[in-house]
Amino acid sequence: MPTTPIQTVEAGVPAAAPTHACVRCGAPVPLDVAMCERCNPLGLSQPASSQAHGTVFLGIVLAVVGLALAGRLALQGVGPFSASVSSVSAAEGGLSVTLRVRNDGSSAGATTCRITDRAGADSRAGFVATPNLDPGETLTVTATVTELGTEPRLLNAECSTP
Repeated sequence: MPTTPIQTVEAGVPAAAPTHACVRCGAPVPLDVAMCERCNPLGLSQPASSQAHGTVFLGIVLAVVGLALAGRLALQGVGPFSASVSSVSAAEGGLSVTLRVRNDGSSAGATTCRITDRAGADSRAGFVATPNLDPGETLTVTATVTELGTEPRLLNAECSTP
């Protein structure tokens, strides 16, 4: 004859009431209690939920600060990047733009250059991403920019620094 496991519930907790695990032993306890009677026989004051939430919040803040510091260290010395437009010609669906990009920083890195109309007649902009450039390296990059139409004209290039 098969047997079914018997569920035990902590004394004073109705079987239908929602429960969570005791913070020490894992026994089911009511939601407003942190520890079961076995783990807190004297009924001492229990940790408040704000203590648990405060600890989690502090952990999240420390993680964000740690990631920001790690990112800052990883990007230190990358850029600034200078760029100039070498040539512009019509291409299928846009403009073929050739840029000369230089990494003036002390670490290798890539950048994204914003291409705009030099006369300021057009508020649209195109973007060109570069491969990694070593410190002091100058690279010529050719890309098709579709955002500025198909009529060749004088363009500016500005490259971002991380």
